[in-house]
Order: sequence, then C-alpha cells, then structure tokens
Amino acid sequence: MKGIILAGGLGTRLRPLTKVTNKHLLPVYDKPMICYPLMTLCRAGISRIMIVTGGNSAGEFLRLLGNGREFGLKHLDYTYQEGEGGIAEALGLAEYFADGEPVCVILGDNIIENNICLAVENFEKQREGAKILVKEVVDAHRFGVAEIEGNHVARIEEKPETPRSHYAVVGIYFYDHTVFGKIRRLKPSGRGELEITDVNNFYIAEGNLTYEILDGWWTDAGTFESLLRANSLVAETGANKVSPLNEQPVSPRFPR
Repeated sequence: MKGIILAGGLGTRLRPLTKVTNKHLLPVYDKPMICYPLMTLCRAGISRIMIVTGGNSAGEFLRLLGNGREFGLKHLDYTYQEGEGGIAEALGLAEYFADGEPVCVILGDNIIENNICLAVENFEKQREGAKILVKEVVDAHRFGVAEIEGNHVARIEEKPETPRSHYAVVGIYFYDHTVFGKIRRLKPSGRGELEITDVNNFYIAEGNLTYEILDGWWTDAGTFESLLRANSLVAETGANKVSPLNEQPVSPRFPR
C-alpha cells in the first residue's frame, strides 16, 4: 500500500496567515502541520509516500522534509496541483505514483491522536473497494456525514444542514486501484471542484465502501478555530507521538 498526503489548495480560510506560506506549513504546537499526517502514515508502516502540494510555497516542503530521512523513510515523492480543483483532482495527480496499488489518502490538515494500523490491516484483507474512517462528533454539519448500515456506508452527505447521523467522515481514505477511473468520471460540483464525496458515492453505489470508527481524538486544522483546537490537543495529549525533526528517525512498522 502507498500513502498520499494532499497538501495543496490556497488555504483561503486561514488568510492572512496563508498569504505568505502554504497552510500545511503552519505550526501546530511545536511542528509544522504536514509532519502529523506524514507520521500517521509512517506509524502504520506505509513507507512509499507522495505529497501533493501547490501554491507559491511548494518548494518549502522539499526544504523541510527532504527525502523523509528524519521520518525513517528512504524517499519521498512530490507532485504539484495548480489552483484549487478539489480533493479528488489532487488525488488524481498521484495515479502514476500509485501504479495500480491500493492507496491510503490523508488530508494534510487532519491530525489524529492515535494510529490507523488496524484500518490498514483490515483494508488489506478487504482487497477491493474502499474504506473510510468516521468519528462521532457534535458538529456534524461541518463535515461529510456518513449513514451506516451494518459494515457498510449507505450514504454520505456533504455538510448537511440537518445531519442524518453524528458520524463525520475523517479525512483519511483507503482506495483500491479503481479510484482513478472513478475520478475521471467526475464532474465539477457547484463550487467548481472535483469532490471526494462523489468518489466515495461511486463506491457506495457498488456496495463496496466500508468504514471503521477512529479511536482517539481527531481534528482538522483548516480554520482559525480548528487550528487553535489542534494546537491545544497536541500540546495537552500529543498526536501519534511524532518525533521532532531533529530527533532520532522513527522507523516504519514494516516495509511496503
């Protein structure tokens, strides 16, 4: 399995901070934001990773992360997204990198307390289709909301005014090789983007979207409120026990 971190976009909700840098390079407590999703993948044993970035600060990712040696990696791949075409468009840029293998996709502003090791193992057993992670929240209207039936997801609604459940879709997704064909079938949404919810709905229509409930806390960091919450949570409890860049590298659990 390969890992893909989506760290593009213009971060307009965090201006003026993002007038001078990419959102995913902003600090969350004592480390740049991008370090947290990167360590989430490393902790799950995923060592072949691509970062999809964009904007005027794309070169800063290379300066910060290099080839990933500080995270126990031998190599990091990068690609560039022009503009804001949506999460699904950004994922589509990684098709050549995925090369027919299953992928774990994580949004660059998503930070979790624990790890995704069990979800990785269960998706490998699943072998086809897709898997999402969900978390019960009190403000579900801010997120994509999943309706659950048995072991599968029956429906996902994007930021509904009246949510049908309290299960928010976490920005971590597992896809088989058919995901890129599904992306090519997408049409832009009303905001002119290719939506990841539409990709997930293709899998739902096939009866092939499973889910797992994420253990521990989770937050995005895409608004001033959630960025503050992310800083507080990491400061109080830690997240993935990420080692600072100047400490001993952390080896992946097992090679991929």
